[in-house]
Amino acid sequence: MTSNPVFRGNLHFIGLPDIFQILRSNNRTGELRISSKYVPKAGFIYFLNGSPINSICGALEGIDSVYSLFGWTEGTFEFREKKVQQKNLINKSGMEIVLDAMRMLDDGVIAWVGPPAHDGTESGESNCDDPHKDLPVIRGPLVNYGYVAGEESYRDGEIIVKEGGYGKWIWTVYEGVVKIKKGNLDIARLGEGCYIGTFKALLFGDYQRSASVVADGDVHLCLLDIVRLQNEYTTLSPDFRNLLLSLDNRLKKTTDRVVEIFNNNHDDKASFEEDMMMFETGLLQKELFVIREGNARIIRQIRNENLFLMTLGRNDVFGHIPFVNCGHETQSAFILASEDLITDKLDIQRLEEEYEKLSNTFKNLIFHVGTCIILTTRLAHQLHQHKSRVEKTATAAIQTNTQLS
Repeated sequence: MTSNPVFRGNLHFIGLPDIFQILRSNNRTGELRISSKYVPKAGFIYFLNGSPINSICGALEGIDSVYSLFGWTEGTFEFREKKVQQKNLINKSGMEIVLDAMRMLDDGVIAWVGPPAHDGTESGESNCDDPHKDLPVIRGPLVNYGYVAGEESYRDGEIIVKEGGYGKWIWTVYEGVVKIKKGNLDIARLGEGCYIGTFKALLFGDYQRSASVVADGDVHLCLLDIVRLQNEYTTLSPDFRNLLLSLDNRLKKTTDRVVEIFNNNHDDKASFEEDMMMFETGLLQKELFVIREGNARIIRQIRNENLFLMTLGRNDVFGHIPFVNCGHETQSAFILASEDLITDKLDIQRLEEEYEKLSNTFKNLIFHVGTCIILTTRLAHQLHQHKSRVEKTATAAIQTNTQLS
């Protein structure tokens, strides 16, 4: 493997979020060096097959080092493809890190490194208190034109997909950005390389859309060959097909959860019952299960705070999925199981072998669904935190007024 630079540029034109997505989509292994005139020493991030495994920036190492580098607003970067001999100190996917870092920048947790801001605000100060109004644009790998059956264009504000409508089409965004909406709530903004549609579109029968898709500016889409994707889907084992549908189910349930929190229609306390058992994290890091009877609840853990996300039921899958990260268990969530839970253990090695035989287009669709689960999970947590802050402020104001009176 060569150690010559294969990718370099200026952070002013290509920021770390885009660099992360480029390296992930190309499964690159090597060293990313970032330098800035505002910092005496360069920072380094090490990637293995497109995933960050370690980082060093001054006295910082691991995940804290990575986060700090997202605050470098000006500088240059250089990626060298080489063997990486670093300890794996980072257990989050690149997409999770990008989303965390962008929110931490808005919250002022990450220090900005660069020239002063010119918009009247201090660097790192957020201009928006409502997290769903400032969604980042997510991008994916470039489309394989062998899977393109046609092209379509939409003007700003045009509806591409209507919530509750029916259709079997799957698109990928070639140019522009689309907005995913559920009711009046903006869920996500998807850019080049992202998909519109999920695995359920590959099933026989009607497929009802669970959210609306609207052009956020002028958009050019590639319509994918659904028959070719269906043929590839049917060659998979029943366990693999069930796994994909379980990921689809997670995405829908996470999206519904976001809407519940946004509308204040949720009760977290009712989701933590005394008769439920916790699965050991160590077990979940090594094994994958499918539910046959009973149910299991996913509880998200971020910064020592627990948030109920969803209840999994019959045929749903939980545990370690080696080829997709959805920001839940095993690293960022735990499982509470009902006493009547009955599961079967899945053969992870056989599933990995099937995955490696898939086309890049199908692999990218799997990656896209996992990314969307991460997006909606982050939004659920951000909305929950935002509403908690509002409630605490209101409670403090009432207490102050009571004392004064």
